[in-house]
Amino acid sequence: MSPSRLAVVCGGSRGIGAAVSHLLAERGCRLAVVSRNEDASRAAVAALPGADHVAFSCDVSQEQEVQRTFESIRRSCGRVTYLVNAAGINRDAVLLRTSSEDMLALLHTNLLGCMLTCRAAMRDMLHMRDAAIVNIGSVVGLKGNAGQCAYSATKAGLAGFTRSLAKEVASRNVRVNLLAPGFIHTDMTAGLSEEQSARSIPLGRFGEPEDVAQAALFLLESPYVTGQVLVVDGGLHLTM
Repeated sequence: MSPSRLAVVCGGSRGIGAAVSHLLAERGCRLAVVSRNEDASRAAVAALPGADHVAFSCDVSQEQEVQRTFESIRRSCGRVTYLVNAAGINRDAVLLRTSSEDMLALLHTNLLGCMLTCRAAMRDMLHMRDAAIVNIGSVVGLKGNAGQCAYSATKAGLAGFTRSLAKEVASRNVRVNLLAPGFIHTDMTAGLSEEQSARSIPLGRFGEPEDVAQAALFLLESPYVTGQVLVVDGGLHLTM
């Protein structure tokens, strides 16, 4: 992987995003780490191997913030080669107890945010003719899950968006793929009983953020893979 490649990781200050950032930095990429909290972005950058990484704060659900952030990235770091969309929130509840505000928050961050960042990065990528995007979805976006109707809908939307964008930009050699993780050790799964939940996972354990990062690296580096949904869940989808 060329050290001149600039990788933007949205949601890169923790969990899966932080693991992806660290692995890409190890592979020689320059990182632009984006999160809502500037201090968290700076702390994540400070922990990365290598130098010249940059921290940015941005709420990806806000169009003007996304535009300003990517303009700043372009001015200070150059053209974007890789984009990883790992920013996301959850608001778990059965549909009857899910407020409209929570539905909109999920849609704006998980789905609209990804669309906005992809559009912002495309200005660079279409001219480079060698770029890649990895969006982070969820296995529940493919299989559904009781108590996660709104969350599942946003992640299912990412699958359709990813496949459609892959078709739009393939002629410019821009590749777009989706990862669909299962139970991964992150803040979002901190309240779950691993012993109980792992019974439904054929591999018998939760995954680590690094497991997803390895899959993201594979998709970013694979020159003939686009429009794909790669499930990283220890076999959970086989039992759902």
